[in-house]
Amino acid sequence: MPSRPASPEAPSSSFLTDVSRFLGAFRWAFMPMGLLALVAVGVHAAADTLDDRLLTAVDRLDSVFDGFVGQYPATASLVDWVSLETRTRLARALTLAWELAADLLLALPALGYREVAAPAPREAWRTVGLSEPSEPSSWKALLQRCLRRPTSMRWVRPLATAGVVLAGACTVARLVQGTVYLSWRPLFGDTVADLSARGLAVAALCGVSVSLGWRAVLRNLQHADAACAAVGPRRAWTRGLLGCVLVAPLGLAAVWDAAPVLSFLR
Repeated sequence: MPSRPASPEAPSSSFLTDVSRFLGAFRWAFMPMGLLALVAVGVHAAADTLDDRLLTAVDRLDSVFDGFVGQYPATASLVDWVSLETRTRLARALTLAWELAADLLLALPALGYREVAAPAPREAWRTVGLSEPSEPSSWKALLQRCLRRPTSMRWVRPLATAGVVLAGACTVARLVQGTVYLSWRPLFGDTVADLSARGLAVAALCGVSVSLGWRAVLRNLQHADAACAAVGPRRAWTRGLLGCVLVAPLGLAAVWDAAPVLSFLR
């Protein structure tokens, strides 16, 4: 009796492939948390640059108050009512409140990040005479709605998110640069440690931006688009206007002061 041919065995995957597949099953959990952490770090870095500016604003308000109450003998004793320590605490409290509000507006939408499978390709004869379908939450569809139906929320929230994620990526890159330089300098010397630290910092900056940064911007753009679409075109301009006023200065501060991208190349 002839023997049956042995059935071909499925090729065994490597250990790294198995680990990658196992960790990939938890992307639904760690990807939103990674986006949340990146935005929170960027918001904190931007808020640190505004601390001194808020203290300056509080000092100016206090000087105006002192000039007003100092004109009258009955209220002259109130000139020293707000001390320097009190003004510093007030500025720090305002900065903390501003930072937490920005976290609620920019970081919390990242928890709604979900990945969907790519649409299955169709045969060429099935697409004849049909328009190309577009995903409602894709970059192309979202940008088209931003241009055709622009609102403050559709533009300010994603741009502010882009600024803070860049600041967050720069914070991670600075941490990598400092850690590598201080640990490698006694072993390899100043030149090798400096060049290696800069190279790894640039790699960390690019890696964080590519893996997490654009996803955070996309998620905030999706959230802003859904919020504007839910209220209709008439109320879309006022939708989230107060939040845009809060996050816009933080986004500018993140790009201007908290994102020293060129410092890694000098």
